[in-house]
Amino acid sequence: MNTKRIVLLSLFIALSAVLSNIKIVYSIAFDSLPAFLAAIILSPIAGGIVGALGHLLTAFTSGFPFTIPVHLFIALQMLVIVWIFGVLFKKINKYIAIIVAIILNGPVATILSGLLIAYLNHSFTFKTVSSFFMLMVVPLTLASAVNIVLAFILQKVMKRANFKI
Repeated sequence: MNTKRIVLLSLFIALSAVLSNIKIVYSIAFDSLPAFLAAIILSPIAGGIVGALGHLLTAFTSGFPFTIPVHLFIALQMLVIVWIFGVLFKKINKYIAIIVAIILNGPVATILSGLLIAYLNHSFTFKTVSSFFMLMVVPLTLASAVNIVLAFILQKVMKRANFKI
Protein backbone atom coordinates (compact mmCIF):
# COMPACT_ATOMS: atom_id res chain seq x y z
CA MET A 1 0.00 0.00 0.00
CA ASN A 2 1.26 3.44 -0.84
CA THR A 3 0.83 6.55 1.31
CA LYS A 4 -2.25 7.74 -0.59
CA ARG A 5 -4.05 4.42 0.00
CA ILE A 6 -3.17 4.43 3.71
CA VAL A 7 -4.51 7.97 4.06
CA LEU A 8 -7.70 7.00 2.21
CA LEU A 9 -8.13 3.90 4.39
CA SER A 10 -7.74 6.11 7.47
CA LEU A 11 -10.27 8.54 6.02
CA PHE A 12 -12.81 5.76 5.44
CA ILE A 13 -12.30 4.51 9.02
CA ALA A 14 -12.81 8.06 10.36
CA LEU A 15 -15.92 8.49 8.23
CA SER A 16 -17.22 5.18 9.54
CA ALA A 17 -16.63 6.44 13.09
CA VAL A 18 -18.64 9.59 12.40
CA LEU A 19 -21.47 7.69 10.69
CA SER A 20 -21.55 5.15 13.54
CA ASN A 21 -23.20 7.89 15.59
CA ILE A 22 -26.16 8.10 13.20
CA LYS A 23 -28.24 5.21 14.51
CA ILE A 24 -31.18 3.80 12.61
CA VAL A 25 -32.35 1.44 15.36
CA TYR A 26 -30.54 -0.33 18.23
CA SER A 27 -26.90 -0.53 17.20
CA ILE A 28 -27.69 -0.39 13.46
CA ALA A 29 -26.13 2.70 11.88
CA PHE A 30 -24.60 4.09 8.71
CA ASP A 31 -21.10 2.88 9.63
CA SER A 32 -20.93 0.35 6.80
CA LEU A 33 -21.41 2.85 3.97
CA PRO A 34 -17.70 3.83 4.00
CA ALA A 35 -16.77 0.14 4.19
CA PHE A 36 -18.68 -0.77 1.04
CA LEU A 37 -17.31 2.32 -0.70
CA ALA A 38 -13.76 1.43 0.36
CA ALA A 39 -14.26 -2.10 -0.99
CA ILE A 40 -15.07 -0.60 -4.39
CA ILE A 41 -12.48 2.18 -4.44
CA LEU A 42 -9.52 0.70 -2.53
CA SER A 43 -9.83 -3.08 -2.29
CA PRO A 44 -12.13 -5.74 -0.86
CA ILE A 45 -9.86 -6.33 2.15
CA ALA A 46 -9.57 -2.60 2.89
CA GLY A 47 -13.36 -2.39 2.81
CA GLY A 48 -13.59 -5.39 5.12
CA ILE A 49 -11.26 -3.75 7.62
CA VAL A 50 -13.34 -0.57 7.56
CA GLY A 51 -16.50 -2.67 7.99
CA ALA A 52 -15.17 -4.53 11.02
CA LEU A 53 -13.85 -1.40 12.71
CA GLY A 54 -16.99 0.53 11.82
CA HIS A 55 -19.20 -2.05 13.46
CA LEU A 56 -17.07 -2.05 16.61
CA LEU A 57 -17.31 1.75 16.76
CA THR A 58 -21.10 1.60 16.41
CA ALA A 59 -21.33 -1.10 19.06
CA PHE A 60 -19.09 0.94 21.35
CA THR A 61 -21.20 4.09 20.98
CA SER A 62 -24.30 1.95 21.65
CA GLY A 63 -22.84 0.34 24.78
CA PHE A 64 -22.30 -3.13 23.22
CA PRO A 65 -26.00 -4.08 23.54
CA PHE A 66 -25.42 -7.70 22.49
CA THR A 67 -22.21 -8.19 24.55
CA ILE A 68 -18.62 -7.78 23.42
CA PRO A 69 -18.20 -11.38 22.14
CA VAL A 70 -21.30 -11.06 19.95
CA HIS A 71 -20.15 -7.72 18.56
CA LEU A 72 -16.69 -9.15 17.82
CA PHE A 73 -18.44 -11.92 15.88
CA ILE A 74 -20.55 -9.34 14.01
CA ALA A 75 -17.37 -7.36 13.23
CA LEU A 76 -15.88 -10.53 11.74
CA GLN A 77 -19.07 -11.03 9.74
CA MET A 78 -18.77 -7.46 8.44
CA LEU A 79 -15.18 -8.05 7.38
CA VAL A 80 -16.20 -11.13 5.40
CA ILE A 81 -19.42 -9.65 3.94
CA VAL A 82 -17.73 -6.46 2.74
CA TRP A 83 -14.81 -8.47 1.35
CA ILE A 84 -17.22 -10.74 -0.58
CA PHE A 85 -19.05 -7.66 -1.85
CA GLY A 86 -15.80 -6.11 -3.06
CA VAL A 87 -14.67 -9.28 -4.82
CA LEU A 88 -18.04 -9.77 -6.53
CA PHE A 89 -18.21 -6.09 -7.47
CA LYS A 90 -14.77 -6.12 -9.09
CA LYS A 91 -14.74 -9.60 -10.64
CA ILE A 92 -18.31 -10.70 -11.33
CA ASN A 93 -21.04 -8.04 -11.50
CA LYS A 94 -21.81 -4.94 -9.44
CA TYR A 95 -25.56 -5.65 -9.25
CA ILE A 96 -25.01 -9.24 -8.14
CA ALA A 97 -22.58 -7.90 -5.53
CA ILE A 98 -25.24 -5.50 -4.21
CA ILE A 99 -27.92 -8.20 -3.97
CA VAL A 100 -25.59 -10.76 -2.35
CA ALA A 101 -24.28 -8.20 0.16
CA ILE A 102 -27.80 -7.14 1.18
CA ILE A 103 -28.80 -10.78 1.71
CA LEU A 104 -25.61 -11.60 3.62
CA ASN A 105 -25.66 -8.45 5.75
CA GLY A 106 -29.42 -8.70 6.38
CA PRO A 107 -31.05 -12.12 6.87
CA VAL A 108 -27.89 -14.26 6.95
CA ALA A 109 -26.01 -12.08 9.47
CA THR A 110 -29.17 -11.78 11.57
CA ILE A 111 -29.70 -15.53 11.84
CA LEU A 112 -26.03 -16.21 12.59
CA SER A 113 -25.93 -13.53 15.27
CA GLY A 114 -29.21 -14.80 16.74
CA LEU A 115 -27.79 -18.33 16.96
CA LEU A 116 -24.70 -17.05 18.77
CA ILE A 117 -26.72 -14.91 21.17
CA ALA A 118 -29.02 -17.83 22.01
CA TYR A 119 -26.03 -20.12 22.52
CA LEU A 120 -24.19 -17.67 24.78
CA ASN A 121 -27.35 -17.05 26.82
CA HIS A 122 -27.94 -20.80 27.24
CA SER A 123 -31.37 -20.37 25.67
CA PHE A 124 -30.75 -22.16 22.42
CA THR A 125 -34.34 -22.66 21.34
CA PHE A 126 -36.16 -22.03 18.10
CA LYS A 127 -38.29 -19.42 19.87
CA THR A 128 -35.28 -17.43 21.09
CA VAL A 129 -33.55 -17.43 17.71
CA SER A 130 -36.74 -16.70 15.76
CA SER A 131 -37.67 -13.85 18.13
CA PHE A 132 -34.29 -12.19 17.60
CA PHE A 133 -34.54 -12.76 13.86
CA MET A 134 -38.03 -11.26 13.64
CA LEU A 135 -36.96 -8.23 15.68
CA MET A 136 -33.77 -7.46 13.75
CA VAL A 137 -34.11 -8.73 10.17
CA VAL A 138 -36.19 -5.91 8.71
CA PRO A 139 -34.25 -2.95 10.15
CA LEU A 140 -30.89 -4.62 9.45
CA THR A 141 -31.81 -5.55 5.88
CA LEU A 142 -33.17 -2.08 5.14
CA ALA A 143 -30.12 -0.40 6.69
CA SER A 144 -27.85 -2.73 4.69
CA ALA A 145 -29.65 -1.86 1.47
CA VAL A 146 -29.39 1.88 2.18
CA ASN A 147 -25.68 1.68 3.09
CA ILE A 148 -24.80 -0.44 0.05
CA VAL A 149 -26.87 1.51 -2.47
CA LEU A 150 -25.54 4.84 -1.17
CA ALA A 151 -21.97 3.51 -1.49
CA PHE A 152 -22.74 2.44 -5.06
CA ILE A 153 -24.18 5.87 -5.90
CA LEU A 154 -21.22 7.67 -4.31
CA GLN A 155 -18.70 5.64 -6.31
CA LYS A 156 -20.59 6.50 -9.50
CA VAL A 157 -20.50 10.21 -8.59
CA MET A 158 -16.80 9.96 -7.78
CA LYS A 159 -16.16 8.17 -11.07
CA ARG A 160 -17.96 10.91 -13.02
CA ALA A 161 -15.89 13.51 -11.18
CA ASN A 162 -12.76 11.65 -12.35
CA PHE A 163 -11.71 10.74 -8.81
CA LYS A 164 -8.58 8.62 -9.21
CA ILE A 165 -6.53 6.63 -6.74
